[in-house]
Amino acid sequence: MWWSMPLTGTYARNLDDKHRLAIPKRLCDDFCEIDLKSLFIAPGVSRSLTLYSPAGFERLSRKLARKPANPAQRRTYTRLFYSAAERVELDAQGRVRIPERLVEFAGLERDVVLLGVLDHVEIWDAAIWNKFAVEQNLAFDEIADQAWE
Repeated sequence: MWWSMPLTGTYARNLDDKHRLAIPKRLCDDFCEIDLKSLFIAPGVSRSLTLYSPAGFERLSRKLARKPANPAQRRTYTRLFYSAAERVELDAQGRVRIPERLVEFAGLERDVVLLGVLDHVEIWDAAIWNKFAVEQNLAFDEIADQAWE
């Protein structure tokens, strides 16, 4: 297993005027990296952002490099993904500053939600997440069946 503790939970937070976001201590602890001082933030799917620990981002990068795919699509994806990804420092209060381009990409307003998703954290605008969750929860059983096939 390449991570020690699966990241779980849903955390409501507020984005301040400088686009700073407090990362829950539990999530930082569950990344299982000693003396965690920075995270990597990158575009996700469905208008979300992803947060990885430095070791998690390195594992993701190795996985992407080995992934067989259409070469043109892989080049385009990696250009878009890595050009938008950025290392962000955790301040003394456990906050990170989200770059403006990523705030715009995810449509983040003041109210945001952080989701622990196995090996990474997703950041969603609260309204977008709530709409997504309501729509997808209606088909949860079907989605679960397909996920376990």
